Amino acid sequence: MLLPDGSAEDNLPLFTAVAQTVWESPQNAEGRAYVDALVAAGFDKGAMQVTEDMSTIGNAAETLEFSVQWGEECLLGQVGPVTGALVTSVVPALAGGVCLLGDTRPIDW
Repeated sequence: MLLPDGSAEDNLPLFTAVAQTVWESPQNAEGRAYVDALVAAGFDKGAMQVTEDMSTIGNAAETLEFSVQWGEECLLGQVGPVTGALVTSVVPALAGGVCLLGDTRPIDW
């Protein structure tokens, strides 16, 4: 259950459980699946970032990263062939109020 008044660390178990469910599904390489599942669990879509599913040359991304900013911290998830498993953590937010560096996919659905 989402703990709106809790810390990022308090919400990491839910974030991890939701992401693990997607990782074990046929949609495990689709960023939208992680975003949609996290939204369904109560996380704020407006606080999320996700990387592209495809590389710049059109291949499936070797890793997919997704995040939810939680105050001054970020819940981060990473999956893909390079990691071989779901990896999650809580880290400080970056300058400018973002969690992921570089270009990320617009969450416009």
